[in-house]
Amino acid sequence: MNDLENKTQNESSEKRPYNLRDKKEKKAAYRALIRPELADELYDKILNIIVVQKKYRDPDYSAKDLAKELKTNTRYLSAVVNSRFGQNYSCLLNEYRVKDALHLLTDKRYADKNVEEISAMVGFANRQSFYAAFYKNVGKTPNGYRKEQSEKSKK
Repeated sequence: MNDLENKTQNESSEKRPYNLRDKKEKKAAYRALIRPELADELYDKILNIIVVQKKYRDPDYSAKDLAKELKTNTRYLSAVVNSRFGQNYSCLLNEYRVKDALHLLTDKRYADKNVEEISAMVGFANRQSFYAAFYKNVGKTPNGYRKEQSEKSKK
């Protein structure tokens, strides 16, 4: 093996925090079968339910629950989420949970809450999934982010 191959192999086998892996691009044939008008309609409804109604805060709100509410099946829902949002259902929920947590971690009204309490408030079922999703979306831990923001506000 030459040096470049060794370096590439070492980088790919390098352990990343929270077992994060690179995103793989998948080609699913059924995604192309979705009618764009229907997908747009479902996209709007998904945004309304997940974001406006803040269903992402419910740790037990599953894709099955959302599909039932939208009167569709989970496979179709999954295809719409993948094609319109560019991620799977759980990553979508976690993205909104992390955005909410970013706000709560810096809001002075929640300064007395610890990271685990904020994690539960935004819908994470456990500390580990919160830290992993937070690190994936923000690139630092929740505690690190909170400290950094409090130091910035003191200046």
